[in-house]
Amino acid sequence: MEGVLVSVMYYTASAAELAAALVVAIGLVQALWIFIFKNVCIHCEMHQHVRGRLKLGHALSLALELLIGADILKSALDPSWTELGQLGAIVLIRTVLNYFLLWDMRMVSREKDD
Repeated sequence: MEGVLVSVMYYTASAAELAAALVVAIGLVQALWIFIFKNVCIHCEMHQHVRGRLKLGHALSLALELLIGADILKSALDPSWTELGQLGAIVLIRTVLNYFLLWDMRMVSREKDD
């Protein structure tokens, strides 16, 4: 039974990492599409680039959260003190990045509304 649980956790962590990569790729494509459309379209509003930044920001935020979950699952498979210390550092860095990313997105949204 323990072997099945380890396999499920390993595959779930791998699936979360794959999902994070897909989310970033889709967000990047959306942001690039908006950027290209803004530069080609003559009648587009000026804040199109802000929409692209917000799309990409949301994608990066979701990807960071998925990667944190994957790291937690991986460290649960081999909970040594070294692994836990590395997990703590990674989670802290990704959480700080996510915080500032969301803060920047809020500021951009306020500028867009003004």
